[in-house]
Amino acid sequence: MKLSIQEKIQNSRTSHFRAVFPELTNHHNTMLGGKAMEIMDEIAFITATRFSRKRFVVAGSEVNYTKPIPAGSIIEVTGEVTKVGKTSLKILVRVIIEDMYSNKTEEAIKAYFTCVSIDENKKSISVLD
Repeated sequence: MKLSIQEKIQNSRTSHFRAVFPELTNHHNTMLGGKAMEIMDEIAFITATRFSRKRFVVAGSEVNYTKPIPAGSIIEVTGEVTKVGKTSLKILVRVIIEDMYSNKTEEAIKAYFTCVSIDENKKSISVLD
């Protein structure tokens, strides 16, 4: 059965939780931006792959860091397809800080990743069948 684009978007939503321990932090006792970017890049890639089950590369990103992520927090990183192009997808990735010992949450990072579908020769191909 062929899925609609809306069904593919819904089915490809991705979520990942991680504790922010010292190996992820800098001298300010907050999460290193590069470590956060690494996790977000992976979530964008997984979301794109789950959408069309094709090979993808991340071709670009726009990242807005709005809040430092303190050590001892839990982060939730989510990915969702926001735009479907001919050969690319735009993926919204959010990083939400969750306090370990309360229900308090707040957005720390919001990013858009452009993922391009490629064939085995690394040439761009349609994201849809």
